[in-house]
Amino acid sequence: MPGPPPEAPAPPVAAAVPSVAPTAATVRCPNCGTDNADDRTLCVRCALLLDPGPPPEVPPPWWRRLLRRGRRQAPLAGTRPRRAWRRPRIALPLVLVLLAVGIWFGLPHAGRLLGLAREETGTPESLPPSAVRASGALKGHPAGAAFDGFSNRYWAPSASGATLEADFEAPGVRVTKLVVFAGTSAKKDEFLTQARPARILVEIVSADGDASTRRITLKDQPGQQTFNLRGSRVTRVRITPETAYGTARGRHVALAEVEFFGHRH
Repeated sequence: MPGPPPEAPAPPVAAAVPSVAPTAATVRCPNCGTDNADDRTLCVRCALLLDPGPPPEVPPPWWRRLLRRGRRQAPLAGTRPRRAWRRPRIALPLVLVLLAVGIWFGLPHAGRLLGLAREETGTPESLPPSAVRASGALKGHPAGAAFDGFSNRYWAPSASGATLEADFEAPGVRVTKLVVFAGTSAKKDEFLTQARPARILVEIVSADGDASTRRITLKDQPGQQTFNLRGSRVTRVRITPETAYGTARGRHVALAEVEFFGHRH
């Protein structure tokens, strides 16, 4: 009796191929080099921004913006355009015209302004008058004694209200300082022998006839006393003693020396 037929060999089983998951996209950190998932914004290691984007646009300097006359950039879609300020086209030419006009009218006065600045900063010089006189003087004490450069000779007014005047040649002088030696002498033992001016009225007359006055109070002491006295184009100075120290019967007011300082025009 025949036996069973031989069994057919089973077909070979194919080896299973392991499935490989697709590699996820990564973003390399520009700072530390760590790979990060592409959906991350900050690095997992250093926490810096992975994609900082393009650097901000640096605005051009002001002088380029002033001179630039390119077309205005169109607004982005979906945004409301802003109303831009229109730069006036005539601003720069107008400024240049005004500057030229100012220089044109200022040139004639430039010399005078520079001269005034030089006078204010320079050392004042002595300004001896060209002529002196007095409305009244006691014998032996004329007006010239107050301008001779000696402090032991003096002018003595003959009466109350008498004036002492000094003239300067045209176009006049610029006075800045007034120096006064009161009394009969700068020496202390001779100073008190006569009365001394306590307050004087100083009148300044300019070349065009304008006059200004100033009252000056003197100290009752021998020696030089200096005062600020301002006057331009001065042609005459008139001094009137108003009050005095040490007045008594038989005593008269003594003014030893008067000096002017400033600059000649």
